[in-house]
Amino acid sequence: MTSECTPRFLASDNTSGICPEAMEYLNEANRCDDLAYGNDRWTAMAADRFRQMFDFECDVFFVFNGTAANSLALSAMGRSYHSVICHELAHIETDECGGPEFFSNGAKLLTSPGANGKLTPQGIEALVTKRSDIHYPKPKVISLTQATEVGTVYTRDELMAIRAMADKHDLRLHMDGARFANACVSLNASPAELTWQVGVDALCFSGTKNGLAFGEAILFFNRELAEDFSYRCKQAGQLASKMRYVSAPWLGLLESGAWRTNAEHANAMARYLSEGLQALPGVSLMFPTQANSVFVELPPLAIEALKAKGWTFYTFIGAGGARFVCAWNTTVELLDQLLDDVREAMSRL
Repeated sequence: MTSECTPRFLASDNTSGICPEAMEYLNEANRCDDLAYGNDRWTAMAADRFRQMFDFECDVFFVFNGTAANSLALSAMGRSYHSVICHELAHIETDECGGPEFFSNGAKLLTSPGANGKLTPQGIEALVTKRSDIHYPKPKVISLTQATEVGTVYTRDELMAIRAMADKHDLRLHMDGARFANACVSLNASPAELTWQVGVDALCFSGTKNGLAFGEAILFFNRELAEDFSYRCKQAGQLASKMRYVSAPWLGLLESGAWRTNAEHANAMARYLSEGLQALPGVSLMFPTQANSVFVELPPLAIEALKAKGWTFYTFIGAGGARFVCAWNTTVELLDQLLDDVREAMSRL
């Protein structure tokens, strides 16, 4: 069966297919039978490769999706009467259907505003010191999104300042790395420089947005927090019986370096699109383009015209806001088509 493939999908990097490196390792893992429930050689090799890449003897776990990764990691970092401090736009607050609260048996999310989608030490401390009585959920974890929900990145200095605030108030530090690879590329930093070296206790590293069909990795640098974590994964329905099909594609990304080159390409396409959109009269950027997402303000009629032509993108950042996300396989040709259509739509206003 064949079908014409003419995607105009820029709503999310989740719409992209499997990159060749991941597919190659998936096919290789399919050549022979292997042990079940993560006892296979592919899962062991992928975990070891993560340890090499981060230069740290971290504990590594694989789950199906980002909501499970964040929710289970946070559930291991605090108790039901604790709270998790996050930005008001954080994915765990806006898009995970109460998953973190559910898996932690009730830990509350406390949200803080912050320019360009970032938490600040001052915002964190304001929530920690707001109340200290027993009727207030005790703050225990800070959750950062790297890159943020608006496509910006935390610098190393910003991360270290947040770690200092965490140490001041005995808080743990979780990183939602849905686009962690894009942040590493944006900052020209190693994975270690943006995690354990700046005091991150646990990282949820996304593969889905970086060229995999599914599969996220959870890395615990504070290994005490990983105690019995495999049981959490099992109980939550996240232990794949044929785990090699989750871990082998990860190994493809890591061994080939595609995890980084995929992000380099996606970031470059976002810069190309951002520059093209800013050159058009009447189009303005909402946030700096630092990773693989572009946020612009467009008139409602222009948004309607683009959607009528089959373009997919999100408009959840307020009236007139539009988000376009580039992926490992986004092409200049596709972006030129979008720019032409935006130009045409704007000319008719």
